[in-house]
Amino acid sequence: MARRNSRRRNAQRVQAAPQPITKDSFQNVAARLGIGTDNLSSNSSYALNPITRQRAQLEWMYRGSWIVGQAVDCVAEDMTRAGIDIQSSLPPDDLSTIEATFEDLCVWQGLEETIKWSRLYGGAIAVLLIEGQDVSTPLRPETVALGQFKGIVCLDRWVVVPAIEETVEEYGPDFGKPAFYDVMVSAPVLRGKRVHYSRVIRLEGIDLPYWQRVAEWGWGLSIVERLYDRLVAFDSTTQGAAQLVYKAHLRTVSVENLREILASGGAAEAALTKMFEMIRVMQSTEGLTLIDAKDKFETHSYTFSGMSDVLMQFAQQLSGALQIPLVRLFGQSPAGLNATGESDIRTYYDGIVQQQESKLRHGIETILDLIYRSEIGGDPPDDLGFTFNSLWQMSETERAQIAVGVTNAVVQAFDAGIVDKATALKELKQSADVSGIWSNVTDEDVQAAEDEPPPMPETDIPADFGTGQDLKEPSGVLGV
Repeated sequence: MARRNSRRRNAQRVQAAPQPITKDSFQNVAARLGIGTDNLSSNSSYALNPITRQRAQLEWMYRGSWIVGQAVDCVAEDMTRAGIDIQSSLPPDDLSTIEATFEDLCVWQGLEETIKWSRLYGGAIAVLLIEGQDVSTPLRPETVALGQFKGIVCLDRWVVVPAIEETVEEYGPDFGKPAFYDVMVSAPVLRGKRVHYSRVIRLEGIDLPYWQRVAEWGWGLSIVERLYDRLVAFDSTTQGAAQLVYKAHLRTVSVENLREILASGGAAEAALTKMFEMIRVMQSTEGLTLIDAKDKFETHSYTFSGMSDVLMQFAQQLSGALQIPLVRLFGQSPAGLNATGESDIRTYYDGIVQQQESKLRHGIETILDLIYRSEIGGDPPDDLGFTFNSLWQMSETERAQIAVGVTNAVVQAFDAGIVDKATALKELKQSADVSGIWSNVTDEDVQAAEDEPPPMPETDIPADFGTGQDLKEPSGVLGV
């Protein structure tokens, strides 16, 4: 019984002991350090600044701020300026036709415009234009005949209204997105039309969680909203530095009894004004400053040390917010010993490739399919694909090294009998985009190589076979 009472008392002590409180951040209540310790930092918070919903404000910023213009335009231009490398077993003439159609129909310009307005406004669509088809019906690529595909047209989020109450119910990449887009009467084209989702390439600025996307009528976030406070800080600092230039060199004159002169006015004030007008006219690099013996003339100069560091810090914050290096965003050469900015540009280009793959690949695949059916006809081959061309431009030395390596490899494969002459010429011509040589290999050269008869296989037949010398009686025992 005594042992049982002892265990009960120990259990009560354990329950009465205070339990330690675990927190996720550092706090020192006595020193008022950390969040929640009644200091200035504890009163900091984040408020909603819905710049994305203010179309006019975004447009003023795009027109009036070169930084906003660069932030919107840089990525859009870089995502579309290099184009694609079409990979297929199609004849070279067909590949050239497809590539020319991309340029003739201004497909890249349309995609660039769509990316720009999706970044500025938070969303935009590119409508696929197929002559003779109702845009409200689902797209069926097999129904596209020769000459029907006419390109794309961009419509931003302020001229189309997504039907958020009607969503795509089929499983796939568009599952849950709006099934239709209603074009407003204020739109430049397709006024009053309802466009099916399969006929558009939808792009968003910055993806939002579900409820925030609902608040934005199914669209994303403008890239300007996240960097708005940093942009204001940078422009304020820049304008402040510009204002200091006007006060970089101040001149002051101490005038005896100035208050009495101004108070009395009349001839005394006129004489004072005339004196300073004479000082302004005569004062120059070779002139003199004439003042009364009791007056005092002084100059004051400002120094701007440290201002460039402050501006650079704000510029780096903008660069980080946009994930665009300084050399691309500001056109500024990197500072520091042996700094070239090459690593920054390569990292930026890697990010561009990631955005191309995630945002453009599906749409370009659809456009490639439609162009083939419209310009060549029939179903495209299964191996019709593409890769995005690299934005990184190689130096002449790097191109020469690649050209030598590719040429040697192709020649060795041909000499070893692994490939025939026609295949070797095709490989050399295909490397012209990278190496810069072998671009003059024509389709006729390839066709002529394919028409050449295959070489005779090497045998052990004597060189004098068929000349009559081989008909002589053999000497030896069998010839007796």
